[in-house]
Amino acid sequence: MRKLTYYISQSIDGFIAAPDGGFEHLMPFVDVHKWIVAEYPETLPAFIHEAMGVDGPPRVFDTVIMGRATYEPGVEAGHVSPYPHLRQYVVTSTITESLSPDVTLVAGDPLETVRALKAEDGDMGIWLAGGATLAGALFDEIDELVLKTYPIISRSGIPLFYGDFEPRRFTPKETLRFDDGGSVTRYVRT
Repeated sequence: MRKLTYYISQSIDGFIAAPDGGFEHLMPFVDVHKWIVAEYPETLPAFIHEAMGVDGPPRVFDTVIMGRATYEPGVEAGHVSPYPHLRQYVVTSTITESLSPDVTLVAGDPLETVRALKAEDGDMGIWLAGGATLAGALFDEIDELVLKTYPIISRSGIPLFYGDFEPRRFTPKETLRFDDGGSVTRYVRT
């Protein structure tokens, strides 16, 4: 069975974006970006692949699922298919017609969609790109977390998850620390 990985950036106090959804404050860390290019290049949007030296097929994921708020900043910048090298799903109740034939809209229950994707044959993973509302809705299906943590305290913003209090244990499998203060930790569901 394929696994769903919540692969996301966060501040050290657990926020994935500013209150307005911006995430520029989590971007200036060169060492982590070099690691992303080497290990998870498919998670970079296609329009920056050439500038980042990304070429070749996906390594870890062949599918991305994201919420509307995660998708819309790219649309506003003219990128209606940010990851054409992956199967793209956008969970939304407000966008009623796909802006690209490469993007599948999910208007119903995202759990049903993710369970169907996980049941498919293959060993490539499914990337949950965000955001907090979708991560909360898919909480029971998340098999792994890959948290890119930056040495910034946000104090408020969009948290890693929205949802009810429901503690769930994950086991840390590896942590990489970078000279610029960033780190990446991979957790699996216990």
